[in-house]
Amino acid sequence: MSRLFSTSSVLGAGGSKMAGNFRKVTHCIFDMDGLLLDTENLYTEVTQCIAEPYGKVYTWEIKQTIMGLQREAAAAAIVKALDLPITPEEYVEISTEKINQLMGNCKMMPGAERLIKHLKQNNIPIAVATSSGADSVEVKTEKHQEVFDLFHHKVMGSSDAEVKEGKPAPDIFLVAASRFPDNPKPEQCLVFEDAPNGVTAGVSAGMQVVMVPDPHIEEEQRKHATVVLNSLEEFKPELFGLPAFE
Repeated sequence: MSRLFSTSSVLGAGGSKMAGNFRKVTHCIFDMDGLLLDTENLYTEVTQCIAEPYGKVYTWEIKQTIMGLQREAAAAAIVKALDLPITPEEYVEISTEKINQLMGNCKMMPGAERLIKHLKQNNIPIAVATSSGADSVEVKTEKHQEVFDLFHHKVMGSSDAEVKEGKPAPDIFLVAASRFPDNPKPEQCLVFEDAPNGVTAGVSAGMQVVMVPDPHIEEEQRKHATVVLNSLEEFKPELFGLPAFE
């Protein structure tokens, strides 16, 4: 039976939320874009660059519905939302070229490297579950290989045949859990996400979810997360039965 950790309601600076009963976990699964790597602004830049010649504006209202989707689904949603005179396939081709030009210089998000190294040093199994494809992941992690080599495995939704449905479906997190050698139950896994679609996917998988949202994400879209933080620097591993930072 999962152990429950009871805490009093804690609100951090800027509205971070740490409250309720937390189950002890043994494994951690991380989203990548916007959570470990600071790529979301670059994605916005790429999309606006494609939309601008057609007189379209890629607004936050559109972006927040697309965050976390796999590449093809995101392309179809963007083309439809902006009414672009190109096919989703053409969008993928154009955006992939631009992403490859920009993403090689993306930086780690605050607290990400510290947390990953801490978990690894304490023998906590960790994995990545990203909607990005393998080619995109290679570009974005090139300058952070030392950190990303610490993960036991990476599930890349846009190029992984076992991930039948993208976020907000739970497939990617269930696949990620199944690839740990000891095949943990969903309730033993803790998901880290930034996007509402990813939070929904983690919760649907039966996992607890730590959310580190973009400040623009509305309160309504944060409420399903187990914990909401301003950055990974605020995360307290001991709340979930993980080794505390020294």
